[in-house]
Amino acid sequence: MWRQRGKKNRDSCQQRRPKLLPFAARLLEAENKERQPLSSKKSLDFSGDDSLFDEDEEDLKSPLLKSPPAIAPASIAPPVCTEYPADWSLKTRVLFTSPLSLNWAEKPKAQEEAAGLSQHCRAQYNTLPHSIQDAKSCSELRSSFQQSLVYWQHPSLPWLSLFPRINAERSFTGKSAPWSQDGALQQSLMSEWSVSLSSLYSLLKAKLCPYFYLCSYQFTVLFKAAGLTGSSSITALISPTTRGLREAMKAEGIEFSLPLVEELRKSRDLDIDNELDCGKEKDDDCCGGKEEDDEEEEKERTERKSDEHDEDLSWLKEMGVQDKIKKPDSISIQLRKDGQTVSLDHKPESVVLVEGPDTFTLINFLINCKSLVASAGSQAGLPPTLLSPVAFRGAALHTLKARSVNVKSQVGMGYQNISSLEVTGPILPSALHSITTLLRPAQKGNFSASLYTHAPTAVMNVNKNKTQSSSSSVDLSSCGLLSASVQQLQTPSTLGKTALNHLNMNNYSYTWKN
Repeated sequence: MWRQRGKKNRDSCQQRRPKLLPFAARLLEAENKERQPLSSKKSLDFSGDDSLFDEDEEDLKSPLLKSPPAIAPASIAPPVCTEYPADWSLKTRVLFTSPLSLNWAEKPKAQEEAAGLSQHCRAQYNTLPHSIQDAKSCSELRSSFQQSLVYWQHPSLPWLSLFPRINAERSFTGKSAPWSQDGALQQSLMSEWSVSLSSLYSLLKAKLCPYFYLCSYQFTVLFKAAGLTGSSSITALISPTTRGLREAMKAEGIEFSLPLVEELRKSRDLDIDNELDCGKEKDDDCCGGKEEDDEEEEKERTERKSDEHDEDLSWLKEMGVQDKIKKPDSISIQLRKDGQTVSLDHKPESVVLVEGPDTFTLINFLINCKSLVASAGSQAGLPPTLLSPVAFRGAALHTLKARSVNVKSQVGMGYQNISSLEVTGPILPSALHSITTLLRPAQKGNFSASLYTHAPTAVMNVNKNKTQSSSSSVDLSSCGLLSASVQQLQTPSTLGKTALNHLNMNNYSYTWKN
């Protein structure tokens, strides 16, 4: 009996098993096909009737189906930036750091220093290789570095530091100033200063000087030759300014603009236009009832304006005596407008842009402006400082101070030796670019720089010229600068009213912060 029942059970199992065989067979076939090499298969078939998964051998050769290491890494590599944007602000200090030693930049030999000065005066530049193996023994590199530190200044008083001039009363206090009480000496200083300023403008007009700075005790003026920052004419930026200075310039017939104020107005008008456009779109969608909403919005706007006008009298309304107060007349309204104009004084938004022939009128205005020189205080009777990258009449040759120091920086649980190079003085835009150009091959494309900006000149990067031209349309080959520096300064600045604070070069590629 037991054998018969077992036989019946086996028969019944064999009868039920064929129902599962087709599904199991499909699974086994799929597994076997997956184990086979791709080259031996013509297609990947998961079912006999399903043609959506069929792929030919040509499709299998597509690079998208290959393993990730087979794809070239250059397609996802970050872009290489070989240049940083031009920065027209004056720097008071720059600290360079690098994992490689920077001691090659200090204590030049007498012959190397003489070669650097001679090359600067003759506007000659050495051609350096892409990478320098031993920077300390490369005399061409060391002489070129001395060449990049040179600048020209007027007036030149050895016992006084004539930069910066704004908020620098402490550096002048207690120093000898024989001209402060001598009117004849002050007149002589101003006469020589006027000659130097006229010489600089003539060089600028002839494209023999790319730019120069005028630093007074109240404001700084940057004159740029035609062809720089994309402008087809000479431009001048003045920052910061006051209402009195702007009114005096208007009285002399000098046309100027306030680029940052105009930019702010355009942005506000754009916001209003966007609101109106959005209103029109809603009008098309709603198909009615929008005219009443527009009227309500207009009423709200007029109410806001009236609230702004009555804001100064709100405390009288709280006392209940507003009816006894007369409404603002035309004089008070004009005073309120003047107050808005005065609120720009000494701020970055007060920067003034002068273009074209008006820059010549500006030169005459500055020569004859009595408020250009302080009448009291530690800077009384002292003419403004003129700074230029090239020689001009009455100028004295100066060099920036540079010193190299080895420091240690904590990296993880240990310390790593890092070499640093500190450069101090009125660092001009072309000087900064020429120094970084030398550090590129000397440090093998790896260094960083912390930049300290003279605050009133940070806004000099604003670029709102009325007339734009191609940088190649104006020939500045005789301006005395390195050709790479000229190309950088010809490009319109993208920094706006800010300045560079940090530069970093890694593997010959720049990154920066502003």
